[in-house]
Amino acid sequence: MRLDAEAAATGVSKADLIRRGIALLLEHAERPKRSRELPVFDSGRPRTPDEMDDSVYEHIKERAARR
Repeated sequence: MRLDAEAAATGVSKADLIRRGIALLLEHAERPKRSRELPVFDSGRPRTPDEMDDSVYEHIKERAARR
């Protein structure tokens, strides 16, 4: 196994080689784009959770239709 051979050749434990490999992978990995946060709605009056859900879903539908 290549991991065994590398550990023996370098005198580094397999666990440390694995940790180093993961660190390298994470260091060079592309991070996914952050999705935009949902807009804040201010109707000037308190809204029920169902009303808020309806507003958010309607906004998402409108934005999707524009694409």
